[in-house]
Amino acid sequence: MKLYLKMNQEKENLYNEIISKYNFNEGQKNQIKLGLNQGLNVSLYAKPEFNELQMKELRVSLEQGIDILNYSCPEFSDLKMREIRQGLKDGLNMNLYINPDFTLGQINQIRLGLKNNINVSLYANFEFNAWQMEQIRLGLVSGLDVETYLNPNINFQEMNKIRKNLEGNK
Repeated sequence: MKLYLKMNQEKENLYNEIISKYNFNEGQKNQIKLGLNQGLNVSLYAKPEFNELQMKELRVSLEQGIDILNYSCPEFSDLKMREIRQGLKDGLNMNLYINPDFTLGQINQIRLGLKNNINVSLYANFEFNAWQMEQIRLGLVSGLDVETYLNPNINFQEMNKIRKNLEGNK
């Protein structure tokens, strides 16, 4: 889908200068045009290593006044970028999980924990998968002592059973 946007001569010249450097696809070019029309510093994301979806997330972040420097790297998928952007937009301290090695699900569980003001440092590490993180987070939200199942060797189904048992005894 080609996007036609009217740009003034100065923006048009800048656009032509940027796209002449690299072989951007139409989607990437559209994200650059959208950013230029919004008056954004497109040099932060107008790079060939970003696909158009990553460029979109970075552009939207800039539009929302969110500092993208910590996650403007191609190792983050567009979905991870969106999750991080949402946390930053909510005013959360994202430093714990601005790491491309975390999966999307892990980033989501850490963001949800931060949003609930719980101690995510108990589970914000690579030893726990996203499903385990969810069980730990749910236990913490419920006010449970999660130490009984705070073990990466316990699978999430078993963690779920333990958590529900603890909730029943509360």
